[in-house]
Amino acid sequence: MSLEQISNTSLILAFILYIVSAFFFVISITGKKWSNREPIEHTKRWSKMAFIITVIGFASQIVYFITRWIYSDHIPTSNMFEFMSFLSMMIIAGFIIIYLMYRSPALGVFSLPVGFIILAYAMVFPWEAEPLIPALQSYWLKIHVTTAALGEAFFAVGFATGLMYLIRTVNFSGTSKKERRSIRGVEFTIFVILVVIGFIGSVFLFNGMDYHAEFSKEVIVSAEDSELDQVIKEDVEYTLPPIVKPYNSEIVSMDSYFGIQKPLFEAPFWMKGVNAGRKLNTVVWALIIGTLLYCVLRLILRKPIGASIQPILSDLDPDDLDEISYRSIALGFPIFTLGALIFAMIWAHIAWERFWGWDPKEVWALIVWLFYSVYLHLRLSSGWQGSKSSWLSVIGFLIVMFTLVGVNLVIAGLHSYAGV
Repeated sequence: MSLEQISNTSLILAFILYIVSAFFFVISITGKKWSNREPIEHTKRWSKMAFIITVIGFASQIVYFITRWIYSDHIPTSNMFEFMSFLSMMIIAGFIIIYLMYRSPALGVFSLPVGFIILAYAMVFPWEAEPLIPALQSYWLKIHVTTAALGEAFFAVGFATGLMYLIRTVNFSGTSKKERRSIRGVEFTIFVILVVIGFIGSVFLFNGMDYHAEFSKEVIVSAEDSELDQVIKEDVEYTLPPIVKPYNSEIVSMDSYFGIQKPLFEAPFWMKGVNAGRKLNTVVWALIIGTLLYCVLRLILRKPIGASIQPILSDLDPDDLDEISYRSIALGFPIFTLGALIFAMIWAHIAWERFWGWDPKEVWALIVWLFYSVYLHLRLSSGWQGSKSSWLSVIGFLIVMFTLVGVNLVIAGLHSYAGV
């Protein structure tokens, strides 16, 4: 078996083990109600088993990381597949650290799904290892990316426990304006998670069906040595059925789907670039699948999804959840500051001969840093604890995910290579 096969197999094994361990953590909390054992004994037994499986999965992912580093001859953090895989590994590492500090099995119920959902998201991108572009051929890449990802991993744990606090404390039967606003906020957060799952599921589904569509679009290119612009044709391939096709494009080839023979809509004229329509099409599919998942769950549960999850968390102390969320973010903030700002600036100066250039990724990294700076200030100076603090932890990580996903895949910039 080659190193590449060992690496890929180890990653898939880690993914499976994370799902199993999350399931065992759920049993450790919910199963005590129907188990013949004492509740404390039942919880300890299943949570210990779940934690051991998590550690084995983490070890398997480390094997993936090391073997891929060896056969690709560079640290595997250079594209979306590699970076998101690495981020998921850091989230699991952050979870392990926080779990050893607090020994709360509920952490695994929410933190592990964040880890394996991000790992599943990574898996929709091409797995092939490619040579590094010149800008990435620096040891500062290793320092910048690893520390930034570790800081974001602690933010993820803070997000998970913050969301747990909100689900635990929101009055889902309340009728006041504040209570209804809180319910809508929790449900919207769950909806966003389901949209991400919908995107992952749709990509896996149509990749498994080997779906293919291709469009050709005329693009105007400004010639450097001439005053005349050149018109060239560029092709773009779709792996998801084209609900939206690129603006002013022609169909080269297209498989039918659900009896539909042609795209339903055309991307608006202001969405420039041959890939703009494909990206919009991806967002549309994610929203469709995510909305369907949310509606099906609501029909099955017959009440808000958060209200259905709340009984699982009934035995947890909200103050403990609030403290864990704060400690996670407080631990991740200085690490993120070093990795995403200071080390990133040093690398930017080496790669592009400037410390700061207002690239979209740089701007959004700064926005993340400013947001968590405000979070810590309000927490320490203004007494924002409990619900207010938890909402900030949830919103903060949603901003982090937009920085990682939206900026890399939608907004063009110097970091666009990460979306290839």
